[in-house]
Amino acid sequence: MSDLDESIGKILLELQKDDPETFAKLMKKAQQDNPELFEDGDSENKEIEEYNKKVDEYNKKIDNE
Repeated sequence: MSDLDESIGKILLELQKDDPETFAKLMKKAQQDNPELFEDGDSENKEIEEYNKKVDEYNKKIDNE
């Protein structure tokens, strides 16, 4: 099953690059049909984004010194 997951992931990445509007529609439909797939990851992703922002700010601060 991991080969299938990897293939789907690659297809979605290509679609996101080539046709972002269709990708957004597809993801919105997937979220409506299967909201449980998006619930836990969102809070974890937000934490990761906040951490990455702090790291970026710290790196900029060090670069400016």
